[in-house]
Parts: sequence; structure tokens; C-alpha cells
Amino acid sequence: MSAPTEPTSLSLSLDEQVTFLMQGTEYGDATLAKNMERELRERLKEGRPLRVYCGFDPRTSDLHLGHTIPMRKLRQFQQLGHEVTFLIGNYTSLLGDPSDKDKARDLLTVEDVARNAQTYAQQAFKILDPDKTRVRYNAEWLSELSFLEVIKLAQNFTVQQFMTRENFALRIEKGEPIYLHETFYALMQGYDAVAQHTDVQVGGTDQLFNILTAGRKLQEANGQKPQIGVFMKILPGTDGVVKMSKSLGNHIPILATPEDMYGKVMSIPDSALIIYFELTTRYTPPMIEDVKQRLVEGVNPRDIKMELAREIVAIFHGEEAAQHAEAQFKEVFQKKGLPDDMPEFAVSDGMNVVDVIVALKFAASKGEARRLIAGGGVYLDGRTVADGNELPAPPQVLQVGKRRFARLLKP
Repeated sequence: MSAPTEPTSLSLSLDEQVTFLMQGTEYGDATLAKNMERELRERLKEGRPLRVYCGFDPRTSDLHLGHTIPMRKLRQFQQLGHEVTFLIGNYTSLLGDPSDKDKARDLLTVEDVARNAQTYAQQAFKILDPDKTRVRYNAEWLSELSFLEVIKLAQNFTVQQFMTRENFALRIEKGEPIYLHETFYALMQGYDAVAQHTDVQVGGTDQLFNILTAGRKLQEANGQKPQIGVFMKILPGTDGVVKMSKSLGNHIPILATPEDMYGKVMSIPDSALIIYFELTTRYTPPMIEDVKQRLVEGVNPRDIKMELAREIVAIFHGEEAAQHAEAQFKEVFQKKGLPDDMPEFAVSDGMNVVDVIVALKFAASKGEARRLIAGGGVYLDGRTVADGNELPAPPQVLQVGKRRFARLLKP
């Protein structure tokens, strides 16, 4: 199946719009999901462009595929004619969101944030339409708040509301500290919605408290209609299980080369195919149903995965680069014969590529393994491995140099 062309605008019925915009969402509660869908439907009936945003804190300088999930949803709102803001949290990132953390984040300096933010919008425009995207920085309003105004924001919440949050509750149970400044983040993000008079905020499932409890409550306190939360599923990494993360080595950088990106997508397990189609591609709900049907009918998952890899590379690098990356993958992995007899190795949980190479005695030390990787001599399923911390996603074929091969299996 050829990659879909992505129109800059769509004309859909109300029901089709709701289905399109709710694709890939996750609320963790059926009643909440129905309420948000109902509110979205009612807001769409108003027949005006909705004010939609998602905030991105530049805690690091580069983005991976997992970061693009809410951007893809913003793009869908753009296609339906809504006003989209790409908000760079240059003020919230000074503190850092504690939502999915089991300990306090390190504080960044203003210089750190400014340096990291330099390329954020440029990277986002690989998905978003630059002509239809407003880029804003939340220091614009957060830095202007007086201490008295912060107190007035805080009086809308109780300490108990914060302490019942799952990550805070776990830290209390473990006897680990929760610092007072960590509770400020939700107030700051909530005020972002007030300052922008937001209709819809897009975020991950870890943002339920910030978007619904903080954002909606502060909007209502300021006489605004409360925003609708559109919460996206969390994209698993190339292991197909754990949230995509640079620190875990299971990420796909959006600035990766076409060949590396294609190969990394080909390394994901078959079980993650559908969620990748839902969250990372330009496929509409009917197209995804077609993918599911083809899998049920027995189409080789490898062929479906190649379709996915082509689509993802095309989004970030264009159709020609996607075709070239696929041709190279076939040349390296499929056409270049692999030995029939190669050792098999069961990869234990937590083992990265360096660990596997040393365990197979393909290198005498971790230092040597890292040098082989740095020299471009290590491959997983024909894709050059660039990061020794990457976690293999068996079943895969590991190649070190020209003659050493191993078939990696699940434990």
C-alpha cells in the first residue's frame, strides 16, 4: 500500500470529525472518555475554529518519535481548520513536570532552556503546518505573575488533591520527599490554558491532573469555559513494551537518517504495529481498520512493518528518501545472504547491545564493543546501530563486522 497523501484541509461530517480526533486517545476511565467526547462534539457544533494547543518543555535539545504523538493530533486539528498553538514551555521547563517521575527533577537554568528550545519549532514543523501554527513561549505570561497572583491561583486547590496523585502517593508510601515547588508545575500549566483561553489541550495520559484538575479549574475560576482534554496513548519504544525514552535506548530520533529510522521501525515487535499506525502515521481510522484486517487475513507482518517504516520515514524525510531507505534495507538484510547456521542468544531483560556483544564474545570488553558501534560495524536486522545503550527487540539478527552473526531471541 502506498503512503497516503496528507491534505492540508479535510471536509468531514461531525461524526467523522469526532472519530478522527479521538483516534489514538486513552483516558483510563470509560466515563471520562465519554464526557470528553461529548464536550468535544458540543464544542465542534459551535461551528468556529477551536483554540487548540499542546505544550512542550525543552528539557532536552532533540525530540524522538514519542514526542511527536501530540503533534500528530495537533496536525489533525489543523486539517479541520482549527487554530493550533505550539507552546514552548520555556518557563515551566525551569521547574520540570513531576507527573511521571518518582523523584524531583533537577532544575534547569534559563540558558539551558534557551539552548534546548532553539530547534524545537523547526523539528515540530516536520509534522505541523508552519503556515497554520502559532509558536508561543509561556514565559510571556508566567514571568509576569506577581507573588500575590500565584497565591490566588493556589487558593483554588487543596494539598490533599496533590498528595493523592499517583506519583506523589507512591513517594509518600516509600518515605521519599516531595518538595513544595513540585506542586507549582500544575498551577503553571493550568494558567497556560487561562492565558490562551484554550478550548482543547492535547497531552499524554500522564497529564490528566495538569489538564483536567488544574487547567479546567483555573479556567472556570477566571470565568472561562473549561477546556477539553485530548489525551494520547503513550508510544512504546522499539522494544514494544516500555515508554519510548532516550535514556533507555529504545527511541527513534526524528532527526535520525532515513536509513537508521527505517531500520529502527523494522526492529519493533509485531505486537506494536497497530499502536504505531494509530499514533505515528497519517493513516485515517478506515485505513487502520484495513491494516488490522490484512493482519487477520494472514498478510506477513513483516510486509506490514515495511509499509509502516516507509510511511514514518516519508513523514520526516520525504517519499524519495523512504524508497531509498527501503531499497538499502532490502539490499543489506534481505538480499545479502545470511548464514544458515548462526548461534542463538536469549536476550535477558535490560541487556543493551553492548551487553549482548560482550556476552556473545564478539568483543573482548564493553569498550571494544562501543568502539565497534562507533565505527559503524554493528547491525540489527541490517540497520546500523548508533547507540550502544539501545535495547534489542528480539527476534532480530545481530551482525558484528562482516562475519559474526547471532540470532537474538526472547528469554
